[in-house]
Amino acid sequence: MEIKNYSFGEMVIDNQKYSSDLLICDEEIKADWWREEGHSLCRNDLTWVLKQKPDLLIIGTGKSGVMTVPQNLRQDLTDDLELIVEKTNQAVKTFNEQQKNNLKVAAGFHLTC
Repeated sequence: MEIKNYSFGEMVIDNQKYSSDLLICDEEIKADWWREEGHSLCRNDLTWVLKQKPDLLIIGTGKSGVMTVPQNLRQDLTDDLELIVEKTNQAVKTFNEQQKNNLKVAAGFHLTC
């Protein structure tokens, strides 16, 4: 799986266009990812992806980085996996690079602000 393009509000993965926030794990994409608190991530927002038991979770916080990942959630998540939190532009690059490793990589991408 490769993210071919990202621009504000849109992502292209393997020639399929998405215009809503996404969760990705093991070649599976969950479109229309909604968060309980909108621009603040909480553990319940990640239930599906955490059940997949990834080695690495990449969170794209939006074009301008508006979505926050509270420090207590970061600490909680890093007990079980490696966590990378970046603006979505950089998170896309990181995701594509990490796909080459022998890790189970998951991601959550906020596509707008």
